Amino acid sequence: MKMTLSSALALTALALVASPASAQSAGTISAKIGYNQIIPQVRSGDLSAPSVPGTKIDVEEAGAPIFTLSYMVTDSFSVEFYAGLGYKHDVVGDGAIAGVGKIGSVQQISPTLFAQYRFLSANSMVRPYVGLGLTYAYFYGEEGSAALTALTNPGGTPTRMEADDAWGISPQIGATVNVDRNWFVDVSVIKSFLTNKSHLSTGQSIETKLDPLAVNLSVGYRF
Repeated sequence: MKMTLSSALALTALALVASPASAQSAGTISAKIGYNQIIPQVRSGDLSAPSVPGTKIDVEEAGAPIFTLSYMVTDSFSVEFYAGLGYKHDVVGDGAIAGVGKIGSVQQISPTLFAQYRFLSANSMVRPYVGLGLTYAYFYGEEGSAALTALTNPGGTPTRMEADDAWGISPQIGATVNVDRNWFVDVSVIKSFLTNKSHLSTGQSIETKLDPLAVNLSVGYRF
């Protein structure tokens, strides 16, 4: 049967609308690059004795580029590996020492493996999703400030600090917006539940619930 011009145009339009569909189906591999801002929501314990009662800490937010690889297991279920460059957080006094300012800094990377469920059909332009991840927080590059030494070892050698690594659970909510068959934009919010313990060279220690909130925006490409 001979195809009319109107039929050809209709089929072309349908192909353009549906072109992202196969890119969101089972078996698809995608990569993303973006920026992530980590906002710790700290609940600090007290520094162990000898210390001023109520000596606590807070951790400032930090941002860094992120890289993500994901695989669509089915049209709705995916697995995603999330990692980034190191974040550098300032550590400041809180509680009884809230006025002393910066007492140190620490760097960390927190790779996470997510299992995700994506709503709507595989050919939807916008696909919200939820995820649950397992996070490993690796801390390094710890540095104590002169203020920390003045608080914990006045007149002595500089106080060093070391933070224990930690495992945590990370719920996630986000959405993917398809630009075309291959390119897309992704935004997500991640809440991690992490507790770690830090040790000072003076023998003191402090346990901290970090429980950070992370907000990220990425551009991705499907292969």
